[in-house]
Amino acid sequence: MAELALELQGVSAGYGETVVLESFNLKLAEGETVSIIGRNGVGKSTLLATIMGHTNLHSGDIRLHGKPIGTLAPYKRNWAGLAYVPQEREIFPSLSLKENLEVAVRPGRWTVPAVYELFPRLKERETNRGTQLSGGEQQMLAIARALVGNPKVLLMDEPSEGLAPVIVEELARAVKRLTEMEGLTLILVEQNTRLALEMSPRAIIMDRGRIVYDADSATLQKDPSKLEGLIGVSGH
Repeated sequence: MAELALELQGVSAGYGETVVLESFNLKLAEGETVSIIGRNGVGKSTLLATIMGHTNLHSGDIRLHGKPIGTLAPYKRNWAGLAYVPQEREIFPSLSLKENLEVAVRPGRWTVPAVYELFPRLKERETNRGTQLSGGEQQMLAIARALVGNPKVLLMDEPSEGLAPVIVEELARAVKRLTEMEGLTLILVEQNTRLALEMSPRAIIMDRGRIVYDADSATLQKDPSKLEGLIGVSGH
Protein backbone atom coordinates (compact mmCIF):
# COMPACT_ATOMS: atom_id res chain seq x y z
CA MET A 1 0.00 0.00 0.00
CA ALA A 2 1.44 3.36 -1.06
CA GLU A 3 1.85 6.02 1.59
CA LEU A 4 -0.72 8.79 1.81
CA ALA A 5 0.39 11.89 -0.05
CA LEU A 6 -2.55 14.06 0.92
CA GLU A 7 -5.37 13.73 3.42
CA LEU A 8 -8.31 15.97 4.27
CA GLN A 9 -10.29 15.05 7.39
CA GLY A 10 -13.56 16.75 8.27
CA VAL A 11 -12.60 19.90 6.39
CA SER A 12 -15.07 22.79 6.37
CA ALA A 13 -13.80 25.85 4.53
CA GLY A 14 -14.88 28.84 2.47
CA TYR A 15 -14.57 32.57 2.10
CA GLY A 16 -15.04 34.73 5.19
CA GLU A 17 -17.93 33.25 7.17
CA THR A 18 -19.38 31.52 4.10
CA VAL A 19 -18.83 27.75 4.20
CA VAL A 20 -18.40 26.13 0.76
CA LEU A 21 -16.83 22.78 1.70
CA GLU A 22 -18.54 20.88 4.50
CA SER A 23 -17.14 17.92 6.47
CA PHE A 24 -14.96 17.07 3.48
CA ASN A 25 -12.86 13.88 3.58
CA LEU A 26 -10.32 12.84 0.94
CA LYS A 27 -7.32 10.52 0.85
CA LEU A 28 -4.81 10.37 -1.97
CA ALA A 29 -2.02 7.82 -2.12
CA GLU A 30 1.44 8.78 -3.33
CA GLY A 31 1.54 8.70 -7.14
CA GLU A 32 -2.26 8.65 -7.48
CA THR A 33 -4.27 10.85 -9.87
CA VAL A 34 -7.85 11.92 -9.25
CA SER A 35 -10.19 14.07 -11.33
CA ILE A 36 -12.72 16.27 -9.53
CA ILE A 37 -15.83 16.86 -11.62
CA GLY A 38 -19.25 18.44 -11.11
CA ARG A 39 -21.37 21.39 -12.15
CA ASN A 40 -20.18 24.98 -11.81
CA GLY A 41 -20.34 26.33 -8.28
CA VAL A 42 -20.23 23.03 -6.36
CA GLY A 43 -16.88 23.80 -4.67
CA LYS A 44 -14.29 22.17 -6.94
CA SER A 45 -12.02 25.20 -7.24
CA THR A 46 -12.59 26.00 -3.57
CA LEU A 47 -11.26 22.54 -2.73
CA LEU A 48 -7.96 23.27 -4.49
CA ALA A 49 -7.79 26.76 -3.00
CA THR A 50 -8.34 25.26 0.48
CA ILE A 51 -5.58 22.68 0.04
CA MET A 52 -3.29 25.52 -1.05
CA GLY A 53 -4.28 27.83 1.82
CA HIS A 54 -6.25 30.49 -0.05
CA THR A 55 -9.54 30.09 1.87
CA ASN A 56 -10.68 30.25 5.49
CA LEU A 57 -10.36 26.83 7.13
CA HIS A 58 -13.20 26.66 9.67
CA SER A 59 -12.53 23.14 10.91
CA GLY A 60 -10.78 19.90 10.03
CA ASP A 61 -7.29 18.78 9.21
CA ILE A 62 -5.17 18.88 6.03
CA ARG A 63 -2.06 16.70 5.95
CA LEU A 64 0.70 16.48 3.36
CA HIS A 65 2.70 13.26 3.70
CA GLY A 66 1.37 12.91 7.23
CA LYS A 67 2.31 16.41 8.37
CA PRO A 68 -0.41 18.96 9.22
CA ILE A 69 -0.36 21.95 6.86
CA GLY A 70 -3.78 23.49 7.58
CA THR A 71 -2.33 26.49 9.41
CA LEU A 72 0.62 27.09 7.07
CA ALA A 73 0.79 30.08 4.71
CA PRO A 74 0.47 29.18 1.00
CA TYR A 75 4.18 29.75 0.28
CA LYS A 76 5.12 27.35 3.10
CA ARG A 77 2.78 24.72 1.64
CA ASN A 78 4.57 25.23 -1.65
CA TRP A 79 7.94 24.67 0.04
CA ALA A 80 6.51 21.52 1.65
CA GLY A 81 5.82 20.03 -1.79
CA LEU A 82 2.48 21.39 -3.03
CA ALA A 83 2.16 23.12 -6.41
CA TYR A 84 -0.91 24.87 -7.79
CA VAL A 85 -1.81 25.75 -11.38
CA PRO A 86 -4.68 28.24 -10.97
CA GLN A 87 -7.37 28.93 -13.54
CA GLU A 88 -5.91 32.41 -14.08
CA ARG A 89 -2.44 30.89 -14.85
CA GLU A 90 -0.72 33.89 -13.21
CA ILE A 91 2.42 33.92 -15.31
CA PHE A 92 4.69 36.98 -15.21
CA PRO A 93 3.75 39.06 -18.28
CA SER A 94 6.96 41.08 -18.50
CA LEU A 95 9.34 38.11 -18.16
CA SER A 96 10.32 35.85 -21.03
CA LEU A 97 8.96 32.32 -21.06
CA LYS A 98 12.35 30.96 -20.00
CA GLU A 99 12.64 33.52 -17.16
CA ASN A 100 9.15 32.53 -15.98
CA LEU A 101 10.49 29.01 -15.58
CA GLU A 102 13.88 29.90 -14.11
CA VAL A 103 12.39 31.84 -11.17
CA ALA A 104 10.59 28.69 -10.03
CA VAL A 105 13.34 26.06 -10.44
CA ARG A 106 14.21 23.82 -7.51
CA PRO A 107 16.49 20.76 -7.62
CA GLY A 108 14.89 17.55 -8.87
CA ARG A 109 13.99 15.56 -11.95
CA TRP A 110 12.02 18.41 -13.53
CA THR A 111 14.44 20.86 -15.14
CA VAL A 112 13.83 23.48 -17.83
CA PRO A 113 15.01 21.05 -20.59
CA ALA A 114 12.72 18.33 -19.13
CA VAL A 115 9.61 20.53 -19.34
CA TYR A 116 10.60 21.57 -22.88
CA GLU A 117 10.55 17.87 -23.75
CA LEU A 118 7.06 17.56 -22.25
CA PHE A 119 5.87 20.72 -24.05
CA PRO A 120 8.06 21.18 -27.19
CA ARG A 121 6.05 24.31 -28.10
CA LEU A 122 7.56 26.08 -25.07
CA LYS A 123 11.12 25.58 -26.32
CA GLU A 124 10.17 27.32 -29.58
CA ARG A 125 8.76 30.29 -27.62
CA GLU A 126 11.38 30.55 -24.85
CA THR A 127 12.36 34.17 -25.66
CA ASN A 128 8.75 35.39 -25.94
CA ARG A 129 7.41 37.47 -23.08
CA GLY A 130 4.36 36.30 -21.15
CA THR A 131 2.18 38.81 -23.01
CA GLN A 132 3.24 37.34 -26.37
CA LEU A 133 1.97 33.83 -25.63
CA SER A 134 -1.36 32.35 -26.70
CA GLY A 135 -3.80 31.04 -24.08
CA GLY A 136 -2.66 27.47 -24.72
CA GLU A 137 1.01 28.41 -24.42
CA GLN A 138 0.31 30.26 -21.18
CA GLN A 139 -1.42 27.17 -19.81
CA MET A 140 1.51 24.94 -20.77
CA LEU A 141 3.89 27.44 -19.18
CA ALA A 142 1.83 27.53 -15.96
CA ILE A 143 2.02 23.72 -15.70
CA ALA A 144 5.72 23.66 -16.63
CA ARG A 145 6.48 26.35 -14.03
CA ALA A 146 4.73 24.30 -11.35
CA LEU A 147 6.71 21.21 -12.38
CA VAL A 148 10.18 22.80 -12.25
CA GLY A 149 9.52 23.43 -8.56
CA ASN A 150 9.58 19.61 -8.30
CA PRO A 151 6.43 19.21 -6.21
CA LYS A 152 5.15 15.97 -4.69
CA VAL A 153 1.50 16.96 -5.16
CA LEU A 154 0.27 18.99 -8.14
CA LEU A 155 -3.12 20.73 -8.18
CA MET A 156 -4.56 21.83 -11.55
CA ASP A 157 -7.67 23.98 -11.88
CA GLU A 158 -9.53 23.75 -15.21
CA PRO A 159 -6.44 23.36 -17.45
CA SER A 160 -8.48 22.96 -20.66
CA GLU A 161 -10.83 25.91 -20.15
CA GLY A 162 -11.15 28.22 -23.15
CA LEU A 163 -8.56 26.39 -25.25
CA ALA A 164 -8.86 25.19 -28.85
CA PRO A 165 -9.49 21.42 -29.21
CA VAL A 166 -6.08 20.78 -30.80
CA ILE A 167 -4.35 22.44 -27.81
CA VAL A 168 -6.57 20.53 -25.37
CA GLU A 169 -5.42 17.24 -26.95
CA GLU A 170 -1.78 18.32 -26.64
CA LEU A 171 -2.31 19.20 -22.98
CA ALA A 172 -4.14 15.94 -22.34
CA ARG A 173 -1.22 13.92 -23.71
CA ALA A 174 1.20 15.78 -21.44
CA VAL A 175 -1.02 15.37 -18.36
CA LYS A 176 -1.40 11.66 -19.16
CA ARG A 177 2.39 11.36 -19.09
CA LEU A 178 2.43 13.06 -15.70
CA THR A 179 -0.14 10.60 -14.32
CA GLU A 180 2.16 7.73 -15.29
CA MET A 181 5.17 9.18 -13.48
CA GLU A 182 6.20 7.54 -10.27
CA GLY A 183 5.77 9.57 -7.11
CA LEU A 184 3.81 12.54 -8.50
CA THR A 185 0.31 12.90 -7.05
CA LEU A 186 -2.19 14.84 -9.16
CA ILE A 187 -5.55 16.47 -8.42
CA LEU A 188 -7.25 17.70 -11.55
CA VAL A 189 -10.37 19.88 -11.53
CA GLU A 190 -11.80 19.72 -15.03
CA GLN A 191 -15.11 20.90 -16.50
CA ASN A 192 -14.66 18.76 -19.62
CA THR A 193 -16.00 15.50 -18.18
CA ARG A 194 -14.89 13.26 -21.05
CA LEU A 195 -11.35 14.58 -20.78
CA ALA A 196 -11.31 14.27 -16.97
CA LEU A 197 -12.35 10.62 -17.08
CA GLU A 198 -9.80 9.83 -19.80
CA MET A 199 -6.92 11.44 -17.91
CA SER A 200 -7.55 9.96 -14.50
CA PRO A 201 -8.30 6.42 -13.31
CA ARG A 202 -10.18 7.74 -10.26
CA ALA A 203 -13.04 10.23 -10.38
CA ILE A 204 -14.73 12.23 -7.65
CA ILE A 205 -18.02 14.00 -8.31
CA MET A 206 -18.85 16.93 -6.05
CA ASP A 207 -22.17 18.55 -5.31
CA ARG A 208 -22.81 21.40 -2.83
CA GLY A 209 -19.40 21.17 -1.22
CA ARG A 210 -19.49 17.42 -0.66
CA ILE A 211 -18.39 14.25 -2.44
CA VAL A 212 -21.33 12.36 -3.96
CA TYR A 213 -19.27 9.78 -5.91
CA ASP A 214 -15.75 8.43 -5.50
CA ALA A 215 -14.78 5.43 -7.61
CA ASP A 216 -13.00 4.46 -10.81
CA SER A 217 -13.52 6.55 -13.94
CA ALA A 218 -14.18 3.49 -16.12
CA THR A 219 -17.52 2.88 -14.36
CA LEU A 220 -18.74 6.34 -15.35
CA GLN A 221 -17.37 6.03 -18.89
CA LYS A 222 -19.41 2.85 -19.38
CA ASP A 223 -22.57 4.31 -17.85
CA PRO A 224 -23.35 7.80 -19.21
CA SER A 225 -26.79 7.81 -17.57
CA LYS A 226 -25.22 7.33 -14.13
CA LEU A 227 -22.83 10.20 -14.88
CA GLU A 228 -25.70 12.38 -16.06
CA GLY A 229 -27.71 11.57 -12.95
CA LEU A 230 -24.81 12.50 -10.66
CA ILE A 231 -23.78 15.69 -12.44
CA GLY A 232 -27.09 16.76 -13.88
CA VAL A 233 -25.59 17.36 -17.32
CA SER A 234 -24.04 14.97 -19.80
CA GLY A 235 -20.27 15.02 -20.36
CA HIS A 236 -18.99 17.04 -23.32
